[in-house]
Amino acid sequence: MLKQGADVWLNTPRISHEASGTSGMSAAMNGAINVSIPDGWYPEFAKHKTNSFVIPASNPIIAEHLQDEQDASSLYDLPENEIIPMYFDDPDAWLNLMQNSMRDIMPSFDSNRMAKEYYEKLY
Repeated sequence: MLKQGADVWLNTPRISHEASGTSGMSAAMNGAINVSIPDGWYPEFAKHKTNSFVIPASNPIIAEHLQDEQDASSLYDLPENEIIPMYFDDPDAWLNLMQNSMRDIMPSFDSNRMAKEYYEKLY
């Protein structure tokens, strides 16, 4: 229910701490636009402003408080300068991005791929 009503699915873990990504995948399948850092499953899927929005990654080797500052700055900048203007000022581009997201997520991140990879790689 939550995913069906979402316009944007925000995911902001510290770089290298992304989990499986299934919430973002299923959100895209339900028409939500993913906004995330380039970690976990996301780099395999995300095309900035084509099917999602990518928050620029901070440098993972700098101190965590500096990573957090960079991540926060990027996170605040992206909605203000790209996401909100597209949503309100260019609804055709927003709809196109949403449709691309739904189209791109299905063939690569469905349960058939999951089962196949479990079988081939785990067993």
